[in-house]
Amino acid sequence: MSRRLTLVLGGVRAGKSRYAQELAGESGRVLFVATAEAGDEEMASRILAHRAERPAAWSTLQEPVDLVTALTPLVPDFDTVLIDCLTLWVSNLLLRDPEHEETPAHIQTQARRLIDLYERGDASWIVVSNEVGLGVIPATRLGRDFADALGRVNQQFAAAADDVIVMFAGLPMNLKARGLENG
Repeated sequence: MSRRLTLVLGGVRAGKSRYAQELAGESGRVLFVATAEAGDEEMASRILAHRAERPAAWSTLQEPVDLVTALTPLVPDFDTVLIDCLTLWVSNLLLRDPEHEETPAHIQTQARRLIDLYERGDASWIVVSNEVGLGVIPATRLGRDFADALGRVNQQFAAAADDVIVMFAGLPMNLKARGLENG
């Protein structure tokens, strides 16, 4: 199977990670890229639960911010890179700039660099992210900045992706299937 970029979108607890792991399970050497940071006990428990769900044979890279630098030397050694998730990555980048003055452009630049890294390689990538466009407009500036930034990053990845899967109640819907035979 040829290299593909798959974006898996959906709301909270829609089955995105499970579905992405099922897709990745169909390939050989998998690098799981975790962007979460355990800021409290609840998040630490979530991280442990996610780890327990992953196959032991997969390699894991824990990187909350500088994905391109961390991934560059590793990507050639894997058939599939699974990034879970862009949501936390964008949040981590946003929180590192308390005034959010340069962050939107910086986040889009980092997303473009990440897509460029995929395009230069041979590995398939599966990228998980939350869909933020279906909810209410956040009441705070930080919330609005986050929704705007993640929405733009999701659009960048969707434009570059071969497949865009949206998860609803654990069910996948493919919005974009580039280069697949209809049979």
